[in-house]
Amino acid sequence: MKEAFKLIWRCDKRSFLLKLFYTVCNSLLPLANLYVLKLIVDEVTAAATVDGFMLRDSLLLQSLLAFCVITLLNRLINVVSAVNNDVLTQRLIDYINDKIQTQSVRLDMAYYDNPEFHDTFHRAQQEAAFRPIRILENMVQLVGSVISLAGVAAMLLASSWQVIVVMVVAVVPTFCVKLYKSRRIYRFRRETTQLMRRSNYYGSLLTNRNFAKEVRSFGLADYFRGCYVEIRRSLVTQLLAISRRLAVYDAITALVEALALGLVLFFLVKPVVGGALTIGTFVMLFEAFRRGQSYLGSLVSGISGLYEHKLFINNLFEFLELKPSILSPANPTAFPAWVEEVRFDDVTFSYPDMKQPTVSHFSLTARRGEVTVIGGENGFGKTTLLKLLLRLYDPQQGAIRINGIDIRQFDVPTLRRNVSAIFQDYVQFYFTARENVVFGDVDNADDARRLAEALELADADGVVAKLSKGLDTPLGRQFDHGEELSMGQWQRIALARQLFSRAPVLIFDEPTAWMDVAARRQFRQTLDKLKPDHIILLIRHTEE
Repeated sequence: MKEAFKLIWRCDKRSFLLKLFYTVCNSLLPLANLYVLKLIVDEVTAAATVDGFMLRDSLLLQSLLAFCVITLLNRLINVVSAVNNDVLTQRLIDYINDKIQTQSVRLDMAYYDNPEFHDTFHRAQQEAAFRPIRILENMVQLVGSVISLAGVAAMLLASSWQVIVVMVVAVVPTFCVKLYKSRRIYRFRRETTQLMRRSNYYGSLLTNRNFAKEVRSFGLADYFRGCYVEIRRSLVTQLLAISRRLAVYDAITALVEALALGLVLFFLVKPVVGGALTIGTFVMLFEAFRRGQSYLGSLVSGISGLYEHKLFINNLFEFLELKPSILSPANPTAFPAWVEEVRFDDVTFSYPDMKQPTVSHFSLTARRGEVTVIGGENGFGKTTLLKLLLRLYDPQQGAIRINGIDIRQFDVPTLRRNVSAIFQDYVQFYFTARENVVFGDVDNADDARRLAEALELADADGVVAKLSKGLDTPLGRQFDHGEELSMGQWQRIALARQLFSRAPVLIFDEPTAWMDVAARRQFRQTLDKLKPDHIILLIRHTEE
């Protein structure tokens, strides 16, 4: 719970303090109005029995004016409080999403190979948008309820302590039911995380553009929709069973509260009939009881809500507490100014939970001025070797060295800036053509000469020339005014992005898979130009 409040405090201290202030005001003002209402009722009752209404109208008018002013003030505070809540909520959502995104990038690639990680990540995403703000709201609700209850108790205690006892006893069943409900819903969500993720996956198969072609060409829509419906039906069935059971418990608590209301009416009506209480006092005490029930309900909801949100917010902190294993050393070795050699020394690597190693006792030396080809059949581990060179993973055995230095001795971001890769499953960024290229080195995005050279070397300048707005043309059809490219054109843009980096070590993973004959010839010429100043690793199938 403390960690949740730290998040909120760091996010927006001013809005947090304002929320507390508005809560205190909203707790005290209704109590003041309740007392003023008593004065009004007593004044009206006295005026009806005393000849000459004008003798008492001064106090009555003051009370009426006070009632209206307090009501207006309470309403205005609600207005500004709602705005403050919106500000705090949005800032908190952005703040926590930023932490989740930062943590996602920080973690090792190995986490993405673990289904449990995806469950943890899913739960964190589900709770991040609203759980912290709900914790704050529940805590503030508790503060307001305690203040209001103190005032109500003071009013009731002077007249009938039995009313306070009935009010407290009546709320106990409700409190127990809410705690049970929180635990049951939390357990249901945690136990069904993977089912929910799977239903989301089936939904994305039906709605995501990346799957649209094959879903339609193979007629898979009905199958995937059936899978989705089956899971959702199972989840809904379980949830409804829980809901029905909870509804029975809620009905029992409602019966208890109704009996309490009848008992309180008996306690209050009897002294009024006997003349021990004025009508105004009766109205005040009865309204105090009703509001006391409401405040107790808010108190119970606040406590049970904190309990529930504490259970769920642990999902967020469970994700944020994950630690990466691929880290820069405390005192990293300076990256060589001139890279002469990359060497794989007896490298063995297995992906998490895989019985057989993907790469086993692999050794290779690549030198500047050469194109080093890594060939082999599918599953040989060619792409994995490049991931190891980028330190997306670390080998379980052996080492990878640059100029004889183990790459684990380098600062990780520095290593990755000096090793640039275009993977076979390169990313199609739905940004402008210019941004797609300069993403290779965003720190030098304004270098027009470098941009032009990268486009020319990648044979992508012709692709850009055909776009309606040149480099400023959005690519892809995800957003307005975007223009789609062929796979070969996308590949040239991705190649330009890699070359824009000007990294001394270049990795090409099936770089010509989508290129035509002329483009492949151009690519070979590009490799000849790059060889003298770079170490080049080229992955291709054995038959090529």
